[in-house]
Amino acid sequence: MSFDLSSIKKGVQHKAPRIVLLGVEKIGKSTFAAGADNPIFLPIKGEEGVDDLDVAKFPRAETFDDVLQAVTTLIKDEHEFKTFIIDSVSALEPVIWAKLCKEDNVESIENYQKGFGKGYAAAANKMRDLMEGLDRLRSKGISVILIGHVKVKRFDDPLGASFDQYQFDLHERIQLALQRWADSILFANSETIVKTEEVGFNKEKKTGKDLTGARFLFTQKRPGHPGGGRGVYGRLPYKLPLSWEAFANAASEAAQSTTTK
Repeated sequence: MSFDLSSIKKGVQHKAPRIVLLGVEKIGKSTFAAGADNPIFLPIKGEEGVDDLDVAKFPRAETFDDVLQAVTTLIKDEHEFKTFIIDSVSALEPVIWAKLCKEDNVESIENYQKGFGKGYAAAANKMRDLMEGLDRLRSKGISVILIGHVKVKRFDDPLGASFDQYQFDLHERIQLALQRWADSILFANSETIVKTEEVGFNKEKKTGKDLTGARFLFTQKRPGHPGGGRGVYGRLPYKLPLSWEAFANAASEAAQSTTTK
């Protein structure tokens, strides 16, 4: 590749998005992804969210090699699929650990290469290998959606008080790698309010109450949950209905506003 002055280009480039979709249990993450353009799912061992959906799907991946084979198939073979969905990367992480443990003949990822975090570092490298394959899919115009679960964890804010927040249910090394890689990080949840009740002896009880039963997609980060995006996906409304149509329309409007400025 030449890097002389003739290679310089200017202008906005809109590429197929790399999306990390997080959300609480049973909120409808798989259903949301099923609304994407001509999707194909790769369910991972232990996940059944896509079983009741009438969409194209690979057999359930039992090993990490199965995952790589599915990606390679979509890269090399002719097909009409426009969106590839892994459901879920939370379930994929222990599959990666199992591969590493088998290679090193150990029972736990903690003991891989005699420990000291080497197993988690090796797992992150395996995930980066997968991300390279997913980027090759993207270069063919195929969008990628990685579905993930969340956990509630205490966050110690160096600039203020500590608080609980929803976080990606993965080891930090893989979590950070995927967050940097993604063009859009989305969080699915219902909208709740916290109700405080007096329970006696100067004590209070706080309970969460669902406002409407409606499900939403949150596109930007807040203290209580993840989110965010780059380019067009960083200019989306904070809250959208949990539907692919609403998300796609918002992204299209953001892209149009960019080209008209």
